[in-house]
Amino acid sequence: MSEQNNVKIGIVQFASEHTPEKNLQKAVAKCREAAAKGAQIICLQELFRSDYFCLTEDYQHFNLAESIPGPSTEALGQVAKECKVVIIASLFEKRAQGLYHNTAAVLDANGELLGIYRKMHIPDDPAFYEKFYFTPGDKGFKTFNTAFGRIGVLVCWDQWYPEAARLTALRGANILFYPTAIGWAQGEKPEIRAAQHDAWHTIQRSHAIANGVFVVSVNRVGTEGPLEFWGGSFACDPFGEVMYKASHDQEEIQVVECDFREVDNTRKHWPFLRDRRIDNYQELTKRYIDES
Repeated sequence: MSEQNNVKIGIVQFASEHTPEKNLQKAVAKCREAAAKGAQIICLQELFRSDYFCLTEDYQHFNLAESIPGPSTEALGQVAKECKVVIIASLFEKRAQGLYHNTAAVLDANGELLGIYRKMHIPDDPAFYEKFYFTPGDKGFKTFNTAFGRIGVLVCWDQWYPEAARLTALRGANILFYPTAIGWAQGEKPEIRAAQHDAWHTIQRSHAIANGVFVVSVNRVGTEGPLEFWGGSFACDPFGEVMYKASHDQEEIQVVECDFREVDNTRKHWPFLRDRRIDNYQELTKRYIDES
């Protein structure tokens, strides 16, 4: 792992091209573009290789899944090696017959598959029927020692859970990446849209503040079925200050520089990790505490 302090993050936000082959080609091209702009760690959106198929429960969609390692990690691994970049790729993993995961693969700058993270929190809501497709992750919360520093990767619905951010940060991550697919239902009132987006933005900024880490969230754009994906990919520093925020409806590639020294400096002045009462948190493992 490099000892460098400054790392350039590539944020790639795009709309689905509706076929896996075209989406993979698009991802490859955009990773190359981000690398040309100086990015060293590049993050793609959740399930970038297809439309967001979890809008419905349809057995045919299982045909979209692939093995890891597999075609997508091979293609992106070649880009990672040629451009000397780290790539975070969110994929629909077929682990075995009848066993599927929503999985983020981390490809190191030498093109090798450094490891995977399987999404732990699986939603089941109208137009987000992920429990039909995905088994919850069983590898725990992880960090990856990449060529440019130690990072943590979580996926979409994980971003609402402070426990996930905390446990990943406690494993030494300097940046938390969140590949994401989230949007508004078409026809929702503007004030509801604004409130939903603000909640999404606020909870992730709070993870940065509470843990003293950088947070990078990469969402898709475009209308698919009843959902209008709201884009808004962003990066914030260890005190939650927004460093970059994408539009709601445009494809964008942005490079943001993170100085890991800010993690140490922020934690010195706001020592939340020092003051944690770990001797009193046992009840966090309970579903609910009924004191009636």
